[in-house]
Amino acid sequence: MKKKFLLLLLAASTYSFVSRAQDTIKTTGDSPLVLYGSVDAYYKDDFSGHNNIGFPSAGYTYYANEQNSVSLGMVDIGLKKKVGKASFVGELSFGPRSDASLPVPNNHIENLYLSYDVTDKFNLTAGYMATFVGYEVISPTGNFNYSTSYLFSAGPFQNAGLKATYAFSDKVSLMAGIFNDKWNVYTAEHDVSTFGAQLTVTPVKNWTAYVNLLSGPSSGTIIDLTTSYQITNAFKLGLNAADYTKAHVYDEGEPNAYEGVALYPQYAVSKAVTLGLRAEYFEFKAVDPDPAAHITEATLTANIKSGPLTFIPEVRLDSWGKLDYSSFTNSSGEPTKSASQFVLAAVYAF
Repeated sequence: MKKKFLLLLLAASTYSFVSRAQDTIKTTGDSPLVLYGSVDAYYKDDFSGHNNIGFPSAGYTYYANEQNSVSLGMVDIGLKKKVGKASFVGELSFGPRSDASLPVPNNHIENLYLSYDVTDKFNLTAGYMATFVGYEVISPTGNFNYSTSYLFSAGPFQNAGLKATYAFSDKVSLMAGIFNDKWNVYTAEHDVSTFGAQLTVTPVKNWTAYVNLLSGPSSGTIIDLTTSYQITNAFKLGLNAADYTKAHVYDEGEPNAYEGVALYPQYAVSKAVTLGLRAEYFEFKAVDPDPAAHITEATLTANIKSGPLTFIPEVRLDSWGKLDYSSFTNSSGEPTKSASQFVLAAVYAF
């Protein structure tokens, strides 16, 4: 009888130990697979009664393109996981917003990279990554405004390569890497010859600045400053400035050389409502025999949040410096320097 009791007690103890071990493995030995993403849709009305602003029109901006229509943005789905020092991120997107920003035909990959923490301060990452250059991103959840700036539309979207990041302290870190010879492609055209670097500085609490560089014999050279400062609990100020020089002046199909600056003040009226303005100056550099051409835009945007859903009403006004550069037309179809539009978007993040 005692033997049976001892065997039963041993079996129960063994089961309890194994169960606890399995629970420990699930909770501490292996981090969960994280699913994240967003879906978005919008309505746009150009005040001229026809489409002016938005790719592929001469406005040169992306997204919110369809006139007087309830239209789709995209569905964005990401996966990430970390076990020990190793991690990965995979992110796919589908829809017009995705198609406009991923130039490789039938490519739905926004991010696909592997990362390894060599030490607590030193990290290596390789793969196809959203670019580190600029203030705005492809996914609407990463931006305050729904439409995008000229700086975003002209600059790189993704870079494929290998980068190393070292944190000197909690206030200063440096990234340096080597990337494919062309922007926005995960297969190099000739070689891996673009150098990239990012200096990150946090001078005071809630203020972070990034100085970015991408330079290569095929991709050209872009120098970019991106910074944001949460000055008070309610007021945030952001800034993006960039200068891009082409590698070969007369390359067809490559971005024009440009420079520009955009300012992003935002004020939280309440926990659910924030108002923001994007004020931008953008200039295509002179290329003989063509003179420089500049355009300005001001976008007033509100973010109205209800749980994971954000409503984004915005009014945008764009204006070319000279009528000769503009392809905007008014309600009568006559050339005009300016164009304006209203957009109401809805973005659900998960």
